[in-house]
This record gives sequence, C-alpha cells and structure tokens, in this order.
Amino acid sequence: MDDRIQKIENDRQLSLSVGFWDDNKRATGIMKEIKINEYWLKLYTKVETNVEDFAVLFEFWKLGDATEEETKIAFDAAIIAVEDAEFKSTLNKPEDELPAIMQINPGAGGTESQDWAEMLLRMYRMYGDKQGWKVSELDFQEGDGAGIKTATLQFDAAFAYGFLKAESGVHRLVRISPFDSNARRHTSFASVFVYPLIDDSIEVSVNVADIEWEFYRSGGKGGQNVNKVETAVRLKHIPSGIIVECQQARTQGENREMALKMLKSKLYEEELKKREEAKNATNSSKKKIEWGSQIRSYVFHPYKLIKDHRTDYEVGNIGPVMDGEIEGFIKAYLMNQKQESIEE
Repeated sequence: MDDRIQKIENDRQLSLSVGFWDDNKRATGIMKEIKINEYWLKLYTKVETNVEDFAVLFEFWKLGDATEEETKIAFDAAIIAVEDAEFKSTLNKPEDELPAIMQINPGAGGTESQDWAEMLLRMYRMYGDKQGWKVSELDFQEGDGAGIKTATLQFDAAFAYGFLKAESGVHRLVRISPFDSNARRHTSFASVFVYPLIDDSIEVSVNVADIEWEFYRSGGKGGQNVNKVETAVRLKHIPSGIIVECQQARTQGENREMALKMLKSKLYEEELKKREEAKNATNSSKKKIEWGSQIRSYVFHPYKLIKDHRTDYEVGNIGPVMDGEIEGFIKAYLMNQKQESIEE
C-alpha cells in the first residue's frame, strides 16, 4: 500500500509538470491511473480505520472502559467495511474501471412498456445520484402519451461499468395497469444495455466510410430544449448494424464527437462479449451468458416482490428499490460471478 501511495504522489507531480498534456493519450492514461489508485486507497483506508477502531474498543471493553453496545457497533462497522471491500474486489477486469453508458428501451406493449422503461430510467438515475456519480442524459425520446421510446444515460465515475454491467438484460414488470380502465393486470418488458465508455487510452479503429449520419432537431421531455437547428445526430455503423443517437450537446459537432465515442465503446463491448462467450464455449459445464435474457422480475400485484433470476436474490419492499437502492442485486450478481469463477 505504501508503494501505491508513493505512485499516486509521483503521478500527481508528473501531472503538474510543464508539457504533461502535450501527449494527450499518455496524459489521459496517467490521470485515469491516479483516479483508480485513489479509489482503492480510499477503500483500504476505510477498512483499516474501522478495523483499528474496533480493536481499540475491544481492548477497552476487556478492561471495562467501554460498553458492550458500542463495541458491537464498532465490530459491525468493521465487518461491513471488510465485506464491502470484498464485494468491490470482484471488479478486477480492465473494463470494470471505466465509466458507463446505459441504454433503456421498452418492449412490445405501447404505453404500458414505455411507462415501465421510464420507471427504470428514474431508478437508475437515482442509483447514480446515491453513489455520488455524475449522471448525464445523452438521448431521450418521449413515448406516445407516457413513458419513453428510448433513453441513454452516461455515468461518469470510476468503476461505474463494473457495477452497472450487472443490470444488462430484460426487466419484467407485473402490475395493475394505470392505463387500463378495467384495472387488469399487465406484464411489461424493457431492455437495459450497459457498455463501458472508453477513453483515449483504448484504441478502437472505425472506418469513417462505414458510417451513415443523420441529423435532426433535439428535444427534451415535455418539449424542453427543442432546438431550431438540427444539432442531434444519429449514426449507423454499417458492418455491425449498431445505431447510436446523441442530443446531449448544443452543437452538431459536439454530438457527432460523442456519438462516435459511443460507437467505439459499443464495438469495444461487443469484442469483450465475444471473448467471454468464446471462453464459456470451451467448457460445456459452464453457464452460457444470455445477454438478452430476462434477468429480473418486478411484481407489484398480486403480491410485492422483486427477484433476480440469476442469483435468486429477492426483496419484498419494492419502494426503496424503485428509488435506486439496487446495490443488493448488484452485489449478489458480482459475488455470484466471483464464486462461479472460483469453481471453474
């Protein structure tokens, strides 16, 4: 740990040197490494502090100078810190360190599924806010009457992809529809696709001749921020069929740049997926990754239950989950992946 602290300080001094940004790719890599090292250092320091606090209180308790209650509080805090560090140690792949892009799309079902997609959009926004991450809206297209046709969010934080990759897949909702005058139960689906947002330290080559561009007027929810000029962009990568839309920035040039970055990030994620599938295919006993499969059910009626079908983790209190408290599901998924890796 002392070596890592020294490395952070050396990199910080280097970042302040004259000409540091002359080589943008190298500078970006160093700044990224500083950020990652600081993340792990902060995590280690928290564990160390909590464990030392408990050790001191335990000694006082043996001498009769501390109560059993306050000693137990310190013990519980130390256990939580250690378990949190163990959970986060599962994020050990290079792409886990990256920020994330999330695209949410409703399934078939019109207004009902579009409303469900917007509920998920709110849930993930609130999750990002609770983590202290910067959450930006790259694309938002209103639904017909309610909800959304599609939305894309960017989560700027170290390890955002490492956490949110657990959310990729189809999410199923069962509830009494507020749009059904007969108050019947409806089942709706929405897909969530998460991929890492690459930076200049990762090279992904794209032939500009393989890209088709479209330009249109951007607009926000309720008609907000509607431009009189075509600043929003839509690109199609012909070889892969990938379509990217971006209307975040005020200018067409900025949106073009961001859309191209999103395309490269998607291509990078596709390559990661191919490698993972190839690795799984080498052993028939391994569970194949179904990227488009239903991963979680949210039942609001006739009972209340949210269950992840990959891990069997479930909760009956749906309110906090829909308000962004989804860390339990993410933790269960990542720890399950770690256990599977150990068994393999």
